[in-house]
Parts: sequence; C-alpha cells; structure tokens
Amino acid sequence: MTENLMNIRTHAMANPEKPAVIISDSGAALTFKELDDRSFALAVALRERGMEPGSHLAILLENDLPYYVVAWAAQRSGFFYTPVNWHLTGRETSYVIEDSGASAIATSPQLVEKASACALALTSPALSLVTKGPVKNFESLDEMIDAHLGVSSGATFAEIEGSYMFYSSGTTGVPKGIKRSLTNEPFGSPKPSDPMMKSLFDFSSDTVFLCPAPLYHAAPLGWSMTAQRLGGTVILMDHFDPVEFLRAIEKYKVTGVQVVPTMFVRLLKLPEEVRNSFDLSSLRMVVHAAAPCPVEVKIKMLEWLGPIIREYYAGSEGTSFFTIGAQDWINHKGSVGQNTMGSVHILDEEGNELPNGDIGVVWFDSPHSFEYHNDPVKTAEAFNDRGWNTLGDMGRIDDEGYLYLSDRRTNLIVSGGANIYPQEVEDILVLHPDVDDVAVIGVHDEDMGQRVLAVVSPANPAAAGPELADQLIEFCRERLAHYKCPRQVVFDADLPRLPTGKLAKRLLRDRYPG
Repeated sequence: MTENLMNIRTHAMANPEKPAVIISDSGAALTFKELDDRSFALAVALRERGMEPGSHLAILLENDLPYYVVAWAAQRSGFFYTPVNWHLTGRETSYVIEDSGASAIATSPQLVEKASACALALTSPALSLVTKGPVKNFESLDEMIDAHLGVSSGATFAEIEGSYMFYSSGTTGVPKGIKRSLTNEPFGSPKPSDPMMKSLFDFSSDTVFLCPAPLYHAAPLGWSMTAQRLGGTVILMDHFDPVEFLRAIEKYKVTGVQVVPTMFVRLLKLPEEVRNSFDLSSLRMVVHAAAPCPVEVKIKMLEWLGPIIREYYAGSEGTSFFTIGAQDWINHKGSVGQNTMGSVHILDEEGNELPNGDIGVVWFDSPHSFEYHNDPVKTAEAFNDRGWNTLGDMGRIDDEGYLYLSDRRTNLIVSGGANIYPQEVEDILVLHPDVDDVAVIGVHDEDMGQRVLAVVSPANPAAAGPELADQLIEFCRERLAHYKCPRQVVFDADLPRLPTGKLAKRLLRDRYPG
C-alpha cells in the first residue's frame, strides 16, 4: 500500500473493531473492518457483473448501514454514484435513473416498489439489487456481498477513486446532474480539502460526527464519508428530531455535527429547560450550511453553544467554498465568509462588475470546473464569456472580501420597480413565536407587477386566521421597510421545504399564482 494513501482499509487494518457508523436510535453498527470487507466484496461482485470504472450506480436507500457499504463500493471502484431522494415520485425517480445512465440500482424492501418503477431505465448490465431479499426482479445485495467476502484484495482489480454525481434539488425546474471528472487516482489518494477539513472543521481520527439529515443530499453523505475516510465514527439519525438530536450528542459524546438553519430554529423553540437538560460538552464543532441563517438565530445559537459554530457556503458544483468562524462572524454579522477557492465577483444583469456593497449575481473565477449532465444549455448558462460560473445566488461583497447573500436570483420580487429579497422577510417572520415555518414569494399584481405574499406554517394550526395574519404583517413592519413586508398572509401546514433547508419555491408559486 502506498504510504500516503488513507481510506477505510487503512483504518480497518489499524483499528478493525472501531465503529465506522452507528445508528443513533438502535445502536446497530458497522466496524471499519466490516465496512471495508463488505464494500470491497460488493465492488468485486459488481466488477464481475460487468461494471467498469466510469459506470454509474444509483442508491435508493434510507439512512441505514447499507448506504455506506454501497457508497464505498462505488467510491473504491471508480464508479459514479447518484444518491436518489426516496421522497420523489416514481416518475421523478425514473427521470434521475434514466438521465444519469445508471446501470445498477441498490434499494431496500421498503422502497423496492418505487425502484421497480424505474428499473427499466437502467442501462446494461442492468443490475437491480435489494438489501436482504431477494424479492421479485431484484437480487439480494446481502447474498451478493456474502458470496464474495474473503476475496483477496491482491490481484482482483485496481482500486481507483470514484465520484458522487448528485442531482440538484430541482427547486427551479427538473433536477440537474452535477458531474465532475473522475481523477483515476488510486483509492485513498489525499484530497485537496483534507488540510481544511482538519484545521477549520476539526476532523481527525477521534471525530464522532453526527449526521441528522438524509444521505441522499450532498453534504450529509460527503461529510460523513470524509469523517470515515479520516478515521472518525459517524452517528447516523434516520431523521432530525430536536430532542433526539440532543440526546444523541450526549449519548455518543459527539464532537462534530452539521446542520441546516431550520434545525437551529427548531432547537431554539424547545423549552430552555429541555435544551439545558442535555450534556453537550463533547461538542467541538457545529457546522451549518445549505441555506442562509437569520442573524438573530445565529446570535442565539452562539449564546447557547459558544464559539464552536462555523458556517460555510458552497455548491455541489465544487467551484467555490466560503467559510466563517464564530468570531469573524460576530465582526461581520450575516456574512458567509471569504472564499477559499479562487476569486468572487458581483455582476449586474448585463455582466458588469459592481462596486463593493452593491447587490448583484455572485460569480466565481475558479480553478475547478463541472458540467450539468446531459444538459449543455444549462451548463453554458452557468458560465459567462470570462469562464466564471454562478450558482444563481445574489449577494454583495464588503471591502474586506466577506460575502453576504441576499437570495436566489429566481426568487427576487420586483414590486413597483423595487427589488425585494424574500430571505430578508423570512428571516424576520420565522422569529415570531407563532410561526413554525415561512416562505415568502412574489405573486402577480395588476398595479405593482408583483406583491409580497407570506405563506406561513403556524406553530398552532388552530391559531391560523385573519387575526394572526394581521399580527404577522405588523411584526414585519416594525422591523423592515413597509414596501418589503407582505401585503397578504396565507396559512399552509405543508410547505415544500427540502431536508437541506431549501424551499421549493417553484412549487409554492404554482400553488399560489396570485
């Protein structure tokens, strides 16, 4: 083994009985040896069945132990692998499978019906696998692994690094596959991000990393696999619950966790005596990302947990990475930090560079590139004539190079010629004690072009009505210019918010056209 390689086999050899992953509620676990043995056995089996480096594997699984077995099998085989959101409909799932060009799918008995609906979209060699099993038209993943356990790692095949290919959440249209080139480097080759993960995010072999979000999203899977690659243990929740989240930190002596701002909000709405009843002293790092965090929410979290909170802003496209620690954030409240990868530019709609402090579209001049799979038009739209790329977010840069996000370009509301950023309004309304969740959108208005509509999920459904609506509008007007505030509030208990924290505003605009 090359001396500088570090992967799960490194840790399986050095500390075979150490847990690589533990299921939070049940305590079920896989040791590093078990994870290494089982993922390698699956890799061998898939290669025997005709999959080669560059082949594509789809993963349609719940948060459970087999997820990491399948993902690591693909990672060490040079495959592309796509985690599929199991909340999608059969039609949406089929779209992802067909668009990705996957030749294999791994699923569970609970999701096999949905997987069956898209199995016809698989390309050759068309392998349909199910945990436990077998079931009709699906081979048993476990039996395939068991049949190949103990195969020598010697002359079987050269292990090279694969890559995940996530699909965007589809908040503004159909999901897009975000594809980066395979490196063909040996499995375990050092990652460019390793120094940052160690120095800024405190990843090491003694990390105990709590993952409270679905593994079909980029950050939960990517960061938890990074923790394992560096020798840490992952504590996996099947879904986020604020009390169970705190209990897991105490029970497993969690050192690090990644969350989204909506989780902060739900934690802060717990009674103070509940929050303070758990021992959280093991925590060394709390990371948040995926959506802007309201300033007042961040302040309250810092007051509670102290200066262990670090934020980052990035995309699965991998062309930028902004990050900011607690003290820096206190000095630059609302910022997502400075770029650690290339340079950043704020441009107007005509492509002209704007001065510091002005809001425009955020563009990145990055050494890295990407493409949207099977979509050259969207790929071209993400780049300008200077080779810079954008994720479609709007923001401003201060004189020290700190980025402040405003909103998505597609979410901008133009009312009477004035630009209104929904995130600013949402950050106010979510603080109201009677609001569980909120989304702000622009709807058609004959006089103003658009007017501001707040769609509110109330903390107490029985309180929904005109009186609460008036209170919320006044609550907003006390804190923001009146033209930014909603002229109308509707109540909806089912806001289409993704587990990443992002709102699917396209669906809301369809639901409330005007």
